[in-house]
Amino acid sequence: MNVSEEFGSLVFDDRAMKAMLPAKAYQSLRRTIDEGARLDLGVANAVAAAMRDWAVARGATHYTHWFQPLTGITAEKHDSFIAPSPDGGVIMEFSGTELVKGEPDASSFPSGGLRATFEARGYTAWDPTSYAFIKGSTLCIPTAFCSYTGDALDKKTPLLRSMEALNRQALRILRLFGNDEVKRVITSVGPEQEYFLVTEEMYERRPDLRFTGRTLFGTKPPKGQQLDDHYFGVIKPRVAAFMADLNEELWKLGILAKTEHNEVAPAQHELAPIYSTTNIATDHNQLTMEIMQRVASRHGLVCLLHEKPFEGVNGSGKHNNWSIGTDTGQNLLAPGDTPSENAQFLLFLCAVIKAVDDYQDLLRLSVATAGNDHRLGANEAPPAVISMFLGDELAAIMHAIEADTPYEGMERRKMKLGVDVLPLFNCDTTDRNRTSPFAFTGNKFEFRMLGSSNSIACANIMLNSAVAESLRIYADRLEGAQDFEAALHEMIRKTIKDHARIVFNGNGYDDAWIDEAVNERGLHNLRTTPDCMPRLLDEKNVTMLTSHGVFTLAEMESRTEIMLENYCNSIEIEAATMIGMAHAEIIPAVEAYLREVAETAAAKRAVAPNASVECEVGLVERLSSLVDRMFVAVGELEEAVSHLDETADVTERSERIRDEVLPAMEALRAPADEAEAITAKGFWPFPTYGDLLFGVR
Repeated sequence: MNVSEEFGSLVFDDRAMKAMLPAKAYQSLRRTIDEGARLDLGVANAVAAAMRDWAVARGATHYTHWFQPLTGITAEKHDSFIAPSPDGGVIMEFSGTELVKGEPDASSFPSGGLRATFEARGYTAWDPTSYAFIKGSTLCIPTAFCSYTGDALDKKTPLLRSMEALNRQALRILRLFGNDEVKRVITSVGPEQEYFLVTEEMYERRPDLRFTGRTLFGTKPPKGQQLDDHYFGVIKPRVAAFMADLNEELWKLGILAKTEHNEVAPAQHELAPIYSTTNIATDHNQLTMEIMQRVASRHGLVCLLHEKPFEGVNGSGKHNNWSIGTDTGQNLLAPGDTPSENAQFLLFLCAVIKAVDDYQDLLRLSVATAGNDHRLGANEAPPAVISMFLGDELAAIMHAIEADTPYEGMERRKMKLGVDVLPLFNCDTTDRNRTSPFAFTGNKFEFRMLGSSNSIACANIMLNSAVAESLRIYADRLEGAQDFEAALHEMIRKTIKDHARIVFNGNGYDDAWIDEAVNERGLHNLRTTPDCMPRLLDEKNVTMLTSHGVFTLAEMESRTEIMLENYCNSIEIEAATMIGMAHAEIIPAVEAYLREVAETAAAKRAVAPNASVECEVGLVERLSSLVDRMFVAVGELEEAVSHLDETADVTERSERIRDEVLPAMEALRAPADEAEAITAKGFWPFPTYGDLLFGVR
């Protein structure tokens, strides 16, 4: 594969537009993309014709408005390009009207009460800032999705609104610093994607994996991740073939897949892209997850994107590397050589610090799912408590500003490795902190709390909006200041003083930190989805998000209901799967082995009346006890699930699931996993953790 030639070959990108559009139409479209100018129908018709010809030349027969409803995955309805011609044949048609607007049925998508199920009309609207692409034989046109009443029913619409909100407020700040050249401020994201690969044959034999994406039963194998030998280890040939195939698919779609490696847990891997504008990065990440699963199938593998598919080994996250830049190429979070003297950088840094502290709850709930609740705080991912890591140099600068004392600077030392042939290089002024939920890493922030299956839209909506609010407050104050320099210095100093509690450079896994964070600093510890999701409707959050036009109150209410409903549905499916597996397969398997052991003891006694059967008797007693415990536990789980029917309110239902159903599931799993450890392999009905984690060679 010639990467430079094939890269973006299935994307109607700027190269294709420039080659196929009339000059005036291309220039008008660029103004729409770059400056947000309105696109007239004549230009839309020209774009549609060029897009159709380009797609048909590459084998496309259909088009679809590709959108991201509140299911967390993507959606598409395919229409062919064909239209009847007078001679009985067909012609290939695609108009500007069809490009800019679609009308999929909206009735069955989650709406959280925004729409009645009998009200079917919904609209998709072309997002010209995200390039169209070909998938299979279909031209996919990225779009926003809204209801007949104009309410956002997707994740892209509020994401675009949040980007615009941050752009507006950041431009106000830049103008105060005398920067009149910048026309647009853009957030960029590079989402690192973790995932597991297991063999398709073993996956098909695990009902829990097929129905829920995670194992609900399973004992840890003798060897897991204790030796750290999988991390960055040699990639197995079958996995390497999958990765090579995946890269080709992604590169053709213009997705900047850059880095791939083995992760900590056996069978776990990571893919990291180069940064893209946030809405494009969101589209690309959704595509990446879809293509990972499709490519895995070609190799007889299954790609698991659940946050915690295996108990007792690391789960999978998605690190959201976020930064702010200008259309002139300036990174507003780049400290420069002398960050202590870079007032513009310090103000934008303070805006992020203030945003993260003021809206900890929004950042936490933006990553809340039933799956991610298992991962956060499990000594493999950040805790559920939000804090920020700034590093030694920035922390020292912040301290000097707060104390109003000169900053002495940090010596940039050379890294000396003690071997003459190895090169000397400058050491960074600060280390990295992998336990921090929100860490500064040189010229960006890494938000590490996202789960592997999350859409990155949710986290970036909240992050963009919260920072926009900080910048709005700063701009309001500075625009009216008589002495800009004095007001700026005081605002930076006050922000550092008022929000110092959110900065923590230590070990986020330490239990003492959680105690300090909650009881001394007053930070939130919202451990589960039911704990945090209702906070979306707190007055301060409603006021902030609606004032920037990111959400309406009705949209916020709907999302609260949808996310809690998703949480409830996910765990109810897991509970039903556990009950079925226990009744139909695990208990019968253990009883069958128990009978064989008892028959073995009887046979020994029949042949040799004085033969010892101590082993068999002990095993029968243990297995009988475990079967009895499983029988009681599965009954208690069934009862806990049945009580949910008594609860109509989704918030109360989610709390009952957290407090009653999940503990009952754990109580059933414990004896089942103990039984697996002492049941002969030939009797156990499922592939074990050892089979799954070490089955790909």
